[in-house]
Amino acid sequence: MEEITNPNKKDQNLELTLRPAKWNEYVGQENVKANLRLIIDAAKGRNENCDHLLFYGQAGLGKTTLAYLIGKEMGVNVRSTSGPALERAGDVAAILSNIEPHEILFIDEAHRINKLTEEVLYPAMESRQLHLIVGKGPSARTFSLDLPPFTIIAATTRANLLSSPLRSRFGATFRLDYYQPQDIEKIIERSAKILDIQITPGAVTLLAKASRFTPRVANRLLKRTRDYAQINKQKNIDENVSKETLKLLEIDFLGLEKTDRELLHIIIKKFNSGPVGLKTLGAALNEEMGTIEEVFEPFLMKIGFLSRTPAGRIATPLAYEHLGIARRRPLI
Repeated sequence: MEEITNPNKKDQNLELTLRPAKWNEYVGQENVKANLRLIIDAAKGRNENCDHLLFYGQAGLGKTTLAYLIGKEMGVNVRSTSGPALERAGDVAAILSNIEPHEILFIDEAHRINKLTEEVLYPAMESRQLHLIVGKGPSARTFSLDLPPFTIIAATTRANLLSSPLRSRFGATFRLDYYQPQDIEKIIERSAKILDIQITPGAVTLLAKASRFTPRVANRLLKRTRDYAQINKQKNIDENVSKETLKLLEIDFLGLEKTDRELLHIIIKKFNSGPVGLKTLGAALNEEMGTIEEVFEPFLMKIGFLSRTPAGRIATPLAYEHLGIARRRPLI
């Protein structure tokens, strides 16, 4: 029988291949790494597990990678789950009751954990106790299960949505920021070597500038550029190949995608540069408010094209200049 391959699985395997496997392969986030190194070395010196850790920041900045690197540095297994998967208290109980000593439980999208489920985590994180209720009504009984030493590492893009009781139970919280362009260039060069791609320095710089300061985006653009070069019989990836690939993807030299430009055009042309409320902007763009707030706004604010005010969103003079639009009136 012919084996059926899953393209999504192949892409996931490729992502795992590009993910740093050693501590010194992780580029950027130097301050975070220095603090984590201190925590890891101190815990190993005492023969203890790490404190519970919380990572937050935009998607694609390396939160999951850090969690697995910590597991390798500590020499322990990492179990992985996500906030939406912990829908009921029984889901948490099932995972924690089977956890091995010193293991790490990595919870992605931690802001989506059910609030009732969180209450099961509190005693587990604080005193390594799992409190369970068996039965219902008058016959219900409560009993506690002692847990071995373990570490929870949580990652989220929306730290503000985590409850205060949950946040307070992490021993350390780290914010992962956007990467410096030179760090993105190093990541692209490393990924190109892994993928056995010949790429010129000019192409590396061009892709790095279009990568939104984000390693995941950089690797995605590199893979699409590789595809373009392969289909068009190009042996090397040079600036021209990179430019043509970005043009095909409708991504400009600063990394703005079609939707980014549409968002700015709507604020400028429909609302005379703003301010415009998030709900109105979402309706005009036909996008969810959460998508605008989590995906588009952080990058546009980072490069200075968008300002967020109490009255709403405002397009800045830099946005006018980039889009080649003449300003109609002074901005507020």
